[in-house]
Amino acid sequence: MSQYWSQLVHSLTPYVPGEQPKVDNLIKLNTNENPYPPSPKVLEAISEQNNEKLRLYPDPNSDILKQSIADYHNLNPNQIFVGNGSDEVLAHAFQGLLKQDAPLLFPDITYSFYPVYCGLYGIEYNNVPLNNDFEIDITEYEQKCGGIIFPNPNAPTGRLLALDKVKALLEMHPNRVVLVDEAYIDFGGQSAISLVNDYPNLLVTQTLSKSRSLAGIRVGFAVGQAHLIEALERVKNSFNSYPIDRLALFGATASFADEDYFQACCQKIINTREALTSAMTEMDFKVIPSAANFIFAKHPEQDAEKIALALRERKIIVRYFNKPRIDQYLRITIGTDAENDALIAALQEITQ
Repeated sequence: MSQYWSQLVHSLTPYVPGEQPKVDNLIKLNTNENPYPPSPKVLEAISEQNNEKLRLYPDPNSDILKQSIADYHNLNPNQIFVGNGSDEVLAHAFQGLLKQDAPLLFPDITYSFYPVYCGLYGIEYNNVPLNNDFEIDITEYEQKCGGIIFPNPNAPTGRLLALDKVKALLEMHPNRVVLVDEAYIDFGGQSAISLVNDYPNLLVTQTLSKSRSLAGIRVGFAVGQAHLIEALERVKNSFNSYPIDRLALFGATASFADEDYFQACCQKIINTREALTSAMTEMDFKVIPSAANFIFAKHPEQDAEKIALALRERKIIVRYFNKPRIDQYLRITIGTDAENDALIAALQEITQ
């Protein structure tokens, strides 16, 4: 602490990102990165921009990327907002749309950045408990609120909320924003983007970090009706007019031009997820049904933290959360088939 800190800084509890260890030959299954490389079209597009044009500022409006996303989802560019990773997009939404005169609602087990944003922006919030199966019970959201946010699929559980229940939440609070954070939707769910034109209170966020293998260039986006997008643009242009650099802009745009590669990578991860779920179930793990690129699992007899430490000794890292209700679960990113074979062999050795 320092005497020069503002009172706000003194009060903050920052988000702790997943570990990025610098260890050779590590099987890294802790931060939900895609195990497969970006599309060759993405790498080509980035290479073409790696020239003297880097002396120039990028397009502050990211028009080619907005148009590409709009075309992909059959929408208009004024329904698209882009930012430096979906975390920045979410941050602007918290400040521009979710800071209201009643508490924001989100699940008690969810993305741990949400309470951090609330602390940063002075937003009151209430946690809504998941049920005993770690599912969102929408009837628990029938209360006064300033808005609702939740990941779908949820993190770290991986559970998916069906689209009809998303509709029910939107209709339950027609005068409040419902933000559906779809970082993992491409691995097994139906996107709420299909509802945007019908619901003026719906904002959907996605990231290119997971399903499009672009965590390294930090691009996320939001989709909603134009009046919601305008709020995000006003916050963004009061904060940083150039959030997307030139390499990221063209690389991200190219990712939407290689649908076959995108779908093939997603399907490989889905197939591997199902194989890992089956193998771990055979080892008596309880595995929560997942629609994401990770699974959430616990062993009936073995302590989760001890399993995580034993895996680390074998150069395999997974995510352990020392938090109420989930301190006996491990979140395991879906890797390549070879990585998951190594994980299964290690778990068999550890739990026998």
